[in-house]
Amino acid sequence: MVESGIHLVHKTVGQSSFDVIRGFKHRAYEAGQKKLALGHGGTLDPFAKGLLLVLAGQATRLMELMHPLPKTYVAEVAWGVETDTCDLQGLPLGEAVVADLSPELLDAALAPFLGWADQVPPATSAKKIDGEAAYKKAHRGEIVLMKPSRVFLLSARWLSHDLPRASRLEITCRGGFYVRSLARDLGRALGCGAHLSALHRTAIGPWTDPGEGCERLLKGTDLLPWCPSRLLSEEEAEHLSHGRAIPVGENHPATWVLPEGFPDPGAPLRALNDDRLVALLKPAEDGLRTFANLRGGL
Repeated sequence: MVESGIHLVHKTVGQSSFDVIRGFKHRAYEAGQKKLALGHGGTLDPFAKGLLLVLAGQATRLMELMHPLPKTYVAEVAWGVETDTCDLQGLPLGEAVVADLSPELLDAALAPFLGWADQVPPATSAKKIDGEAAYKKAHRGEIVLMKPSRVFLLSARWLSHDLPRASRLEITCRGGFYVRSLARDLGRALGCGAHLSALHRTAIGPWTDPGEGCERLLKGTDLLPWCPSRLLSEEEAEHLSHGRAIPVGENHPATWVLPEGFPDPGAPLRALNDDRLVALLKPAEDGLRTFANLRGGL
């Protein structure tokens, strides 16, 4: 049986994000849950590995809240060759000399990418163009012109170097950031070309990669810990379930704090009853009202 909530799953290299969802759908079908809603909280390319959030049941209503969270990656950048997909699976676009690379030069190259910036996504990304993922158009041989997106990079540091071949990089960014594009842009800034040769997503918000073969289920107070909470009485929970307002009451602070300098994701107010997340609340003239009613609770 697939329980409702957010499942922390390790996606392996070679799997697509939909392969993971397909596995959950098979489990749900075998358990007689043919109509169970399923989705993921941020895709990972097949060549990448690491943390994938699988949202099940009413938790799929929390999907939009996953996008603005900080995401941490460990990436391997291969120097000397840019590819048309910005990763190891693409076609090379030419080679360059990389003999002059040094740790000091690479440290300096990271600085301009920190903070808010305009970034051009790869043509083989899941970014939508006219309602269709760009990679589908690219795979059909269509010319894909990507528009820059506003992205945020909180931190970046080199973990190790094997120069002039490759370097390992750890970054923390906001959702919507393409690590493949960062590798491409670093190569262009340094005049040597580069592409992403490996990628591991190690964390999303407060949650870390459970490791290969492992899975963890989040429910109740473990959900949305960056949001403040309003504890409900049974009567207040009943009022909200019928669309009625409740008094503002006392709010409890978030139990997980965003990294310093990270953009405010606009966290809603969690409504908790008997350690279950039953709704997301917003202020109204007559108190607090739901903007997402998680029927049955999580």
